[in-house]
Amino acid sequence: MKKKLLEILCCPVTNAELSKVSGKKLAIVNKAIKDKSIVSRDNSIISNPLKEALITKDGKYLYPIENGIPVLLEDRSILLSQLS
Repeated sequence: MKKKLLEILCCPVTNAELSKVSGKKLAIVNKAIKDKSIVSRDNSIISNPLKEALITKDGKYLYPIENGIPVLLEDRSILLSQLS
């Protein structure tokens, strides 16, 4: 994802800044996806691992990037409090 695009994007729920999620955090999320222990905000079980994602500055929300396009829809976001 281009840095310039990332600079103008924000969380549609909180308006917080977004950044690309680290590989370590993405691995933790993907393990939860594999274990079917994480859902999106619309309570859908996420079945496909994420290749890329954006995370809010406060670390509360994660948004998938699909085919290079950020999916900034509240229903598709992931509350990271599920990982605790």
